[in-house]
Amino acid sequence: MEVGLIDVDGHRYPNLPLMKLSAWHKKQGDNVEWYIPTKHGFPLPPMGKVYMSKVFSFTPDYPYYVNAKEVIKGGSGYAIKTVDGEEIFEKGKDGQLTHEIEHIYPDYSLYPEQTKDTAFGFLTRGCPRGCKFCHVGCKEGKKSRKVANISEFWKGQKNIVLCDPNLIACPDWKDLLWQLIDSKAKVDINQGIDIRIMTEEKAELIKKIRVKAIHFAWDRYEDREIILPKLKYFKEITGWGREKMIVFVLTNYDTTHEQDLERIYTLRDLGYNPYVMIYDKEHTKSTDKVRLLQRWVNNRRIFATVERFEEYSRKKG
Repeated sequence: MEVGLIDVDGHRYPNLPLMKLSAWHKKQGDNVEWYIPTKHGFPLPPMGKVYMSKVFSFTPDYPYYVNAKEVIKGGSGYAIKTVDGEEIFEKGKDGQLTHEIEHIYPDYSLYPEQTKDTAFGFLTRGCPRGCKFCHVGCKEGKKSRKVANISEFWKGQKNIVLCDPNLIACPDWKDLLWQLIDSKAKVDINQGIDIRIMTEEKAELIKKIRVKAIHFAWDRYEDREIILPKLKYFKEITGWGREKMIVFVLTNYDTTHEQDLERIYTLRDLGYNPYVMIYDKEHTKSTDKVRLLQRWVNNRRIFATVERFEEYSRKKG
């Protein structure tokens, strides 16, 4: 069968479901390729099946007609709907990966540049926090649970990109951290490790991992008294510098500009790199103050040389 794949969000970041679907179909003897509306200037013949995957709800849908006997859409960009202010994850049989496909080794050849000597995957799913600004609770459940060992998506690559939403909230956190330690791979934990439940034992184990980057989050201003002591002793235990310790700072949700600046300055003083995340960014204007704040903080060179936001703001008029 001819199978087509469409990464609706673009090809800048590997799409795990599409890599797993590709691996499974190739295992069945099917021909798998990226779907292109025309090939060599001629209309593409009808394909047997085309999968469309969309992670982000704000990504515009695929604009072209898909010439296939069956078109299957999946991903949170399609499945998560807002009803009366509440997010609902619409589980559909067509958009859900079967157990066999979910746990197959991904086809990294789809993204040769992004996955060069790098493995991508999840060890856990779900998060007990259930934050209103986050999709994870409604999509994966309000409990962190183990879903895989690293051998499911890693076969000796030098780098691992871990996409777990709340790794150390999982009851199996110790086993999973040891798997990362024993891999001796350089690990980028690209989602937020929950600093609020950090312990000395967890910090000591994380220190043993060859961490390329670790991300925490200070989303709620009122968590200050919980978060700051934890960040201080995590830095003391690991001895790491700001280049590998990043803290997401949620803005445009329920904090004032003054509270945003306080979090940013405090994190910088503690030896962490803040990283501004804008809630509902697609509906903010490019001239809004929060956009200027994000450009100042997230450009490391500018943030290191321009000490105060007021100074940066004046320079930008």
